[in-house]
Amino acid sequence: MEANAVLLAGTVLEMDALRHTPAGVPVLHFSLRHTSSQVEAGHPRRVECNVSAVALGELANKLAVRRPGDRVSVAGFLAARSFRNANLVLHATRLEE
Repeated sequence: MEANAVLLAGTVLEMDALRHTPAGVPVLHFSLRHTSSQVEAGHPRRVECNVSAVALGELANKLAVRRPGDRVSVAGFLAARSFRNANLVLHATRLEE
């Protein structure tokens, strides 16, 4: 199995309404704004990015109470948005507290 693991801290930018799949599984789409200082090739670099994310199941319920401006740290994996859209989405599997 190839590695695909992400740990990202950021500020909630947008939080969609909690929805449910036809099977009743909670689904929550949200976006995070990440800002940090990283070292690349021995030099400091400021990193700023917006990341689209999705959470399912109990994690979606836990995140649904968060609001824009809240700080969160999530762990998960990256996957294409859909079969026809290769843009990456962070699939959150854990809320780091």
